[in-house]
Amino acid sequence: MSIIDELKWRGAINQQTDEAGLGELVNDKAVGLYVGIDPTGDSMHIGHLIPFMILKRFQLAGHRPYIIIGGATGSIGDPSGKKSERVLQTMDQVRHNQDCLTKQMEHLFGQDGTFKIVNNYDWLSKISLLDFLRDYGKLFNVNNMLNKEVVASRLEVGISYTEFTYQILQSIDFLHLFTKEDVQLQIGGADQWGNITAGIDLIHKLKGSDAKAYGLTIPLLLKEDGTKFGKSEGGNIWLDPEKTSPYEFYQFWFNTNDKDVIKLLKYFTFLDQDQIKKLETSVATEPKKRKAQIRLAEEVTEFVHGHDAVVEAQHITKALFSGDVADLTASEIEQGFKKMPSVTVSGDKKNLVEWLVDDTKIESSRRQAREDLTNGAIRINGEKITDTDAEVDPSSAFDGKFVIVRRGKKRYFLVRIAK
Repeated sequence: MSIIDELKWRGAINQQTDEAGLGELVNDKAVGLYVGIDPTGDSMHIGHLIPFMILKRFQLAGHRPYIIIGGATGSIGDPSGKKSERVLQTMDQVRHNQDCLTKQMEHLFGQDGTFKIVNNYDWLSKISLLDFLRDYGKLFNVNNMLNKEVVASRLEVGISYTEFTYQILQSIDFLHLFTKEDVQLQIGGADQWGNITAGIDLIHKLKGSDAKAYGLTIPLLLKEDGTKFGKSEGGNIWLDPEKTSPYEFYQFWFNTNDKDVIKLLKYFTFLDQDQIKKLETSVATEPKKRKAQIRLAEEVTEFVHGHDAVVEAQHITKALFSGDVADLTASEIEQGFKKMPSVTVSGDKKNLVEWLVDDTKIESSRRQAREDLTNGAIRINGEKITDTDAEVDPSSAFDGKFVIVRRGKKRYFLVRIAK
């Protein structure tokens, strides 16, 4: 199966500029291709990851992937998908974001020389205003630019000349890589179609109408309920483990709806058709086992964070499900209890009843605390406590940083110990 046929099977192609020509090209040679990303933030989220998964598939198929970190375009702002002008970042912030994104890309694509990261600041910053207008601006028809979807969607509220020229800058990127690196294919989200075709038009005008330059876009990924994929109730799911912990990352994929899981397995994993077909069968015949969701969470978490992160996430998941939290590390506690009710108290030993009422406010009264203890409803760090005269010692577990209280079957509280 060719790489293009595989992408079709995965439902990962929205539009191609020349389907027959691109299909022939990728079968004939190792093609140079690229995806661009502007350093508007210091981390990608999983929505950004979608075109890079396609790029990774080309890499694994023996092609030559390039990644443009938009040091120049990121300082300008892409109007795509925005209802108002972007707030311009300082160049120091842009450079910081570049460094962070570069590290993420190196982790995803490896450092074995099979892919290359470039920065469009290296060539766009060398073009003078007069050269920009004479050599490139003259080749772009304003009427055509206004008809591009990303621009047309902004005409009612207005668009600055700065963002209006973004498609010219991105076109120059494609021309530069086509000329200098023999890159013939640009990949992007569905909203990038206008920018991609503008780049191909520029190449044809300067290199001849028979120049072999192609574009491919990816569909907007929607969930079964029609909402946009990529966010949880708490916001974006980030690749940066400081923004979204590996456990939270794992749980996001594990909690995928049955109706969406096969689609996401096709998009976000490198499992083959037979493997995904077996998982599809399991969704239909034994959905409660959640085999497809588990495999999805394992595959994507390992790709983004590594195998150790998968093991850690599964350890936390098992401990929270069983209630056996005593073997968790302080780091795992930080991840697993991040969104649970929490309070900070002193590290002094204290009578447990008083501590539950006065310090943590977990119990509403001493009478209720004694009743819950007597009935076996209170667990401290995984251990059931029934003695109303017992003391709590915050230094006894988790490096003295936390005490985990479980009240009833499912209500957890994270008690942080002040230092």
